[in-house]
Amino acid sequence: MAIKIDEEMRGRIARAIDDGKTLTAAYVDERDLPHISFFGSTHVHSEDELSLWVRNPQGSLLRVIEERPNMAFIYGDISSTVYYMFEGRGRVVSDEVERNRVYDEMHAIERQFDPDKGGVAVVVELDKVVSLSKAGRVEMTR
Repeated sequence: MAIKIDEEMRGRIARAIDDGKTLTAAYVDERDLPHISFFGSTHVHSEDELSLWVRNPQGSLLRVIEERPNMAFIYGDISSTVYYMFEGRGRVVSDEVERNRVYDEMHAIERQFDPDKGGVAVVVELDKVVSLSKAGRVEMTR
């Protein structure tokens, strides 16, 4: 099944902060160790991409993303038994229009932490998405 983020998944991710949830990102850092970070700015960029805003341009993710683009994200809503796992390859956005789009589409709470847009936009092309819920397991791959 091809990757196609549906409206329910899009909505849950968009409301994550409001609902007290988070998407947690994982990647391998420059020490070759797993690194986990909270990116409240993570949101759906397209039906097969996530995007996030990295406020610190000198952050660990940005130092390794070109050589180590593989990233994973997890979302969990224990109260409604809905879990999402995402795997993909991140890239720094160089196009100014797309960069502004990533900034503008992230949650308003996250924008207030970088009102001068000093951060860096990252888009993650998804290779695998797994959804787990009471309805069962759905796996989508590129």
